Amino acid sequence: MAVDLIRYDILAQAALRGVVRKVLADAAKKGLPGEHHFKITFSTVEPGVRLSDRMRAQYPEEMTIVLQHQFWDLTVTEQNFEVGLSFGGIPERIAVPFASVTAFYDPAVHFGFQFEIVDAGTADAGAAPPQSQKPMGAPGRAGLEEAKQPSLPASAPNAAPPPVSRTPDPHTGEPDTDGSGGEVVRLDRFRKK
Repeated sequence: MAVDLIRYDILAQAALRGVVRKVLADAAKKGLPGEHHFKITFSTVEPGVRLSDRMRAQYPEEMTIVLQHQFWDLTVTEQNFEVGLSFGGIPERIAVPFASVTAFYDPAVHFGFQFEIVDAGTADAGAAPPQSQKPMGAPGRAGLEEAKQPSLPASAPNAAPPPVSRTPDPHTGEPDTDGSGGEVVRLDRFRKK
């Protein structure tokens, strides 16, 4: 098997993180458009993540925040975003580097995608991806249904996880009933015949 010396996986993730940055920057300037809102999952152990000790103890590895009704002072830079949120009635300001984001989802339009945290030691162009890494899923309507849904912060205790899409099997036309909820996109669908 050929070694990917270009590292398309890293390039694709950087481009998708750029989408998250652009969407958040627009929301910081103009507010959330229409019914759009965001669920953002990030690794709390990555460098540059700023949380209070209380929040770090509650979410030692991963955390999901919801930017919908109760957030303030959203600030977006090239490398990270900062936002004020209320957790259990206590206001907090958190900082999240885009490199620590593991999932982004907009429930209003059922659009999202997942990211892998790329180890700096494997990020150079000559390194092959570690065997333990899973390939990044394609962005799309069913993008986060396969994502592990961590506990939501106290500011959204009754928030439901994103709905699971039941995509028809392309061969039988029957809905997906195995509970996986994910959609396999085949390149043959897009090729001219």
